[in-house]
Amino acid sequence: MSLEIMRDPRVRSVEWRDLMELSQWDIVKELLLVLPWVSTALVLAHFKLYIFALGFSFVFFLCGLRVVHNAYHYALGIPRLATECVMFVLSLMMLSSMHALQQTHLHHHSHCMDDEDAEAASARMKGWQAIAFGPYFYYLIHRKGIELANAKQKRWIVAEFLCIAAWVYVALAVLDIRILQYHVCAMLVGQCLTAFFAVWTVHHDCDRSHFIARTLRNPIKSLIAFDMFFHVEHHLFPAVPTCKLSTLAKRLDQAAPELSSKQVF
Repeated sequence: MSLEIMRDPRVRSVEWRDLMELSQWDIVKELLLVLPWVSTALVLAHFKLYIFALGFSFVFFLCGLRVVHNAYHYALGIPRLATECVMFVLSLMMLSSMHALQQTHLHHHSHCMDDEDAEAASARMKGWQAIAFGPYFYYLIHRKGIELANAKQKRWIVAEFLCIAAWVYVALAVLDIRILQYHVCAMLVGQCLTAFFAVWTVHHDCDRSHFIARTLRNPIKSLIAFDMFFHVEHHLFPAVPTCKLSTLAKRLDQAAPELSSKQVF
């Protein structure tokens, strides 16, 4: 998909604005999506069932990415300040400054797959390289986000970094809480794998002059991935919440079916 497709009359004819409307139940489900997974992971970790806990932590991390991704675009159906607070809370839970990553992500949308696109850096690599690149990617996207942030956003970023550092220090060095030690390790592993799972999977072998993103159509795989891989749809209509992307995908398939030819997996 070239960037010109965004101006294609077929794509522009797709109705999407109605999909921005979320019911109260949609909003509640989205905001509470992470809680069962992180709670179960911590309970399992408490009983030292770490192998099982890791599975739930992985799903929590995936759901956290979904929620914060909607927050980046203010697509949670809640007021702007409440959205900022959601990003702040998820920053503490996932050990990243989500306000910094918001800047990097929005920059990714406006510079997708070009030389300025720090978020897509791993997309040009082989899969194993994207995994190895993960720890540096964690640093890179934070650094880029700080560079792009305005004064107000930087205040959020500083607050997030300070609060993350404070609670991690208290939990690990002062109180020595085992389940939180587990959670910190699990989240750091998740952050180091983000370059592969959140970027490489949806952008590998893509470029600015042809296809810039991949998508997914298998309903079972999409259910397992919490609808996170409708990425062509997201780049074309970033204001549409994740829970409505499957509906958008059907509409887009009717208008321009070739856009779903490059699948995630």
